[in-house]
Amino acid sequence: MTALLPLGNQFRAERRDALRARLAASGLDGALLLLPANVLYLTGFVFSVNERPIGLYVPLEGEAVLHVPLLEKENAEVISGVSVQTYFEYPGEDPAELTMITHCGAKRLAVDALDARFLDAARDRVDSLTLTDPVAPLRFIKTQAELALTREAARFADLCLERLFDHAGTLIADRAGEIDLLNDCVGHARDALFATHGTAFSGTKMGITASVHSGPRAALPHGATTDRKPQWGETLIAGIGCSLGGYHAESGVTLIVGEMSAEQRAVMQAMQACNDAAIEALKLGAVCAQINAAALNELQAAGLGEAIRHRIGHGMGVEGHEAPWLAPGDATAVAPNMVFSNEPGVYRPGRDGYRTINTMIVHENGVEIVSRFLTDHPIDTRIVAIPSL
Repeated sequence: MTALLPLGNQFRAERRDALRARLAASGLDGALLLLPANVLYLTGFVFSVNERPIGLYVPLEGEAVLHVPLLEKENAEVISGVSVQTYFEYPGEDPAELTMITHCGAKRLAVDALDARFLDAARDRVDSLTLTDPVAPLRFIKTQAELALTREAARFADLCLERLFDHAGTLIADRAGEIDLLNDCVGHARDALFATHGTAFSGTKMGITASVHSGPRAALPHGATTDRKPQWGETLIAGIGCSLGGYHAESGVTLIVGEMSAEQRAVMQAMQACNDAAIEALKLGAVCAQINAAALNELQAAGLGEAIRHRIGHGMGVEGHEAPWLAPGDATAVAPNMVFSNEPGVYRPGRDGYRTINTMIVHENGVEIVSRFLTDHPIDTRIVAIPSL
């Protein structure tokens, strides 16, 4: 088995060349990229995202230029295949974004994101300004190297869930709260991730993020994890994200503390049908919005329409959430090597909440589910056993 390594200089150079081909087809001289994820994707530069903008100018011909604040100069100079241009500080007498546009020297320039305050001034500095993200379509389709990182990230997200599943009962019996469960499973998975990949992937984005919610708080999945003590018969939601080499995957489950009721089982079966409908609809050429509708129709058919609070899924790559979106309004056609989450959710405020998460890779001949926890633990086994004290 080939050792897993971070994406290298050749990958970044090939991606920049692919961008140049898109720019040429659009009649543009170059693109200034201000979205941090685009800069990371095309350079591998890992930096602190703050008020000081960092931009990458990719001209149709010639070397790309990385624009950074002066305090990042030495960090940026180690990046291969780009030259470095610095500005002193934010906000500056001339806003850094406008200074970058001037330095680009392009007559026909694309910019992926720009504060509306600078729009008029930016247009004055070029012949033609196009506000578009020319990198997004490149990021939609992953290479085999990117998919390898996604699969490995999913493995460690699953590991986090396995730890929770194996140890939650004992911890709850000892009066542990949500935050204790979270710290235990995240710490275990993070230690394993760094023990396995910490040397090879030093300096890249790597880590575990998670949330754990129980009972009525499970209906608020983006709320803070608290010290609330899960109770017998309640739902326990865990959502896990892992990044490796800057690439993300997710796994998630709803467990039942102690004993599963018939009504809880029925909800979880409806969610499984929702998950399966998304997989069935995720065919080449299918429209993302239609996949979302096909999946959520299963929850509506089960009488749970009022408990739907979000889309069925989203793309993943150098961001945990990125386009394309399996959601209303996204007309993107599904293509091979796209990566999506599959997240059926049922939320009943004041009562309970349910969510599962799988990471999916689209192939020519089907869908690969790289998250394995849900497959390895069927619905009737998703019970947190509480040992007798």
